[in-house]
Parts: sequence; C-alpha cells; structure tokens
Amino acid sequence: MTLVTSSGISAVDESYLERAVALAWDARKRGDHPFGALLVGPAGNVAEAMNSTVTQSDPTGHAETNLVRVAGSWELAVLSESTLYTSTEPCAMCAGAIYWSGIGRTVFAFSSDELGAMVDEEDGVPPLRLSSREVFARGGRPIVVDGPAALASAADVHRGFWK
Repeated sequence: MTLVTSSGISAVDESYLERAVALAWDARKRGDHPFGALLVGPAGNVAEAMNSTVTQSDPTGHAETNLVRVAGSWELAVLSESTLYTSTEPCAMCAGAIYWSGIGRTVFAFSSDELGAMVDEEDGVPPLRLSSREVFARGGRPIVVDGPAALASAADVHRGFWK
C-alpha cells in the first residue's frame, strides 16, 4: 500500500477550490450534477472541467474524469507536479482515473461523507461509499490528498439538488 500524505490547504488552494465550486454551479445550471474540477500545472497552466453525466448521457462524465481526459496530452512529469482541485471529494471511479493519470496531488472541498449525508441514492442506485484516500492507498505511487476544506459554498451547490 502507498502512503497517502497531506500538505495542508493554503489560501491559494482555497481560491482554486472556489473556482471548482463555481464550475459545479455552472454544471448544475445547465442540468448536470453539481461537480467541477480544475488542474493546475507547475507552470501555472490550468485546465477546467465540469460534470456532463446528464447533458452528454455519459455515466462516466464526472468532472474529474472529464478533466483527466482534457489533461491527457500533458506530459507525465508535468502531471506528477500538478494539483487537481475539485468541488467534492472524488468518487472511486474518479480516484482511479486520477491515479492512472499520474496527477500528484488532489485537493477537495466537500467530503464524500458530507455528500453521502445528502444523497441516499441516485436513480435508485445507492452510492459507492469508498473514499478517495482508500483508493489511492491501494496504489503503488504516492499521492498527496488534502481535504475537506471548510467552504460553505461547496455544500451550498448541493443543497436542494439531491432529492
């Protein structure tokens, strides 16, 4: 098992997380699930993505997997020094995509436990309760994970959406 470490959440991290939450609001407004993510490279290059499960009829169209697809052209050395910021803790599928992409750090605002308290099921399917830390810990390379961050906006984007 790989040690999953933490480096702490800075004010700069929080500003990127707020952008991820803004993307989540954009996804929600267009009819998708409220999740957004961005990837920041070591040279300051940024890629953004949001959830597209409804508008693209793609159950794998989570913000993080969409972001991994966008960043697929980045060199592995760049990805390993990059940070993925996401409005909500990555699910098991997204954590797997992040792991396989080579991204070195993940920072999230809203935890999967907090989301789980709001969502009993989606379209009759109960959530897969497996934290990203658990997924990353099963891998063979270190990944820095920071979160949850105490951002009220990260909870607000989910309020009233999940029924």
